[in-house]
Order: sequence, then structure tokens, then C-alpha cells
Amino acid sequence: MIDKELLAILACPACKADIRLENDKIVCTSCGRRYPIRDGIPVMLIDEAEGGPDAKGK
Repeated sequence: MIDKELLAILACPACKADIRLENDKIVCTSCGRRYPIRDGIPVMLIDEAEGGPDAKGK
């Protein structure tokens, strides 16, 4: 799905922490935001993330 080399260089855009792949989401190891993967492309936009410390019903 997502190349391991790409995962190694990606970071959470909100808090700059490392990320990990969980099922069909990229999850921040620090703040817990979950970023979607659409058509094999990670959508690393804070506004598209689910969860995290400032989540409002997501």
C-alpha cells in the first residue's frame, strides 16, 4: 500500500512526531491524529485528520 521508505520520512504535520501505518490510516505516535490514505496517497492535512487533542466529534 504505502512504501516503507516514504513512511520513514513522513511526520505528523501537526506536532512533527513519527507516524505509523494502521490499517488504512496513518497514525501519529504522539498526538494520535489519524490521517486518511486515498487511492494509495497519504492525505497529510491537519484539517483532514481524525482525533488528536483538539478533535471536535471526529
